[in-house]
Parts: sequence; structure tokens; C-alpha cells
Amino acid sequence: MLGFLIAGQLAMAQQKVPDLDKSPMDASYFPAGYPTMKVRGQAPAEPSARIIYSRPQKKGRNIFGEEVKYNEVWRLGANEATEIEFFKNATFGGKKVLKGRYTLYCIPTETTWTLILSKDNYTWGSFAYKSDKDVFRIDVPVQKTTTDVEALTMFFDNSNLNILWDFLKVQVPVSF
Repeated sequence: MLGFLIAGQLAMAQQKVPDLDKSPMDASYFPAGYPTMKVRGQAPAEPSARIIYSRPQKKGRNIFGEEVKYNEVWRLGANEATEIEFFKNATFGGKKVLKGRYTLYCIPTETTWTLILSKDNYTWGSFAYKSDKDVFRIDVPVQKTTTDVEALTMFFDNSNLNILWDFLKVQVPVSF
């Protein structure tokens, strides 16, 4: 057994440390600023919601309609599919959703995004997307912005999940 442990330790020591991912993961909480509030002792016991996603960057590419195809299911980020967790029952885009963890997909068009709340968790990308796992779909309007957002960004404010990338913004009403 000792030989196995030593060999395993040697193998680990010789492995190359992975490079920083080009689309690092990020998280946003509702209420906004929850981690800071928690450290200061000013937060509720747990947040109301959390979204975990990867943040691809534009890097000079044309995003919508090219890199992210219109009318096709998109993982709403890069790498793993985006996860959203509700720590209590909520209303998301006008539809009731039970406390729990879900995967959030998107079917973008130029004027509307169809957001899909799925119970098929822990998936990579949207390659194995299964519509029979949908909890519901909502349509949200696309807003054009004057600010070019380099990295996909998602955050909660007091009443919405905001999704920005390129010169576009989508807002999803959320309440608890």
C-alpha cells in the first residue's frame, strides 16, 4: 500500500498544473452583495438565489448570430451549462419555481431570448440538452445597449437577473 501512495504522490508531483481557463467561472447572488453582507454579519442565513456560470469573452468576435447561433439551444455561457439555484420558492420571469437547483439554457434570437429552466443538472454545454427535462420556458426581450460588454456578465439587482454581453442586455424579473 505504501508503494502505491508514494507512486501516486510522485505522479501528482509530475502533473502539469492546468492553465487558467479562458472562460472563468463566476457567481452572483440574490440579494446582490450577499457574500460581503454575510462576512459582515448583515445577511440572512442563506441567499434567496445564486447563479454559477462561465464568462466567455468577445475577443473581437461577432457573438450573436455567429459565435452564438440564433434559434439554437445555448448553454448561456461557456464550458459547463449555467446553474441557477433558488434557496426558496420564487417567481422567475413571471412563473413560479420551487426551491432547488436548475440548469439555465437560452435560445437567442435578435429580438427575444427564450430562457429554459431545466431539471437536468450537472451538464456540460448544451450538447446533450433534453427538452423533456424542461421545467418551463420564458421569453424575454433583448435590449440593445451603448456599452460593449467584453465578458458575459450576469448579476442580480433588487428585482431582476441581468444578463449582458456584447451590446445586448436581457432582464428577467425575479421575486421571492
